[in-house]
Amino acid sequence: MKTRKDDYLERSKHLQNKTDQELKIYFYELLDKMLDPIIDLAYTYTSPSIERSVLLRMGFSSIEAKSIVDLILEQNLITHGAGHVIYKYAKLNHLDIRDAGLKLLESSDFKAIKEAFK
Repeated sequence: MKTRKDDYLERSKHLQNKTDQELKIYFYELLDKMLDPIIDLAYTYTSPSIERSVLLRMGFSSIEAKSIVDLILEQNLITHGAGHVIYKYAKLNHLDIRDAGLKLLESSDFKAIKEAFK
């Protein structure tokens, strides 16, 4: 069995003269650097399950949410978010959110929505 070389003292030299407050600030700076890519992924990527979850919270049933998300995926609008697509459709047609989602399922009219996202 190979023993691990203990180089903690060498690696921690840049921290040894810092106060508790400076260490705390340094810790949060490192934490921010670590979380930046994760936050970026959360803003730029989604999945059908996330979008279905959003629609469930907007008042749609799980069956309706799945159908709407599948339709939005087919139309390549998922990057805008299913909730945002329904909201945009509701505003364009002067409907409430739930009616807009259900009407979108019936009509599958995405031409105006696609124009609105350009």
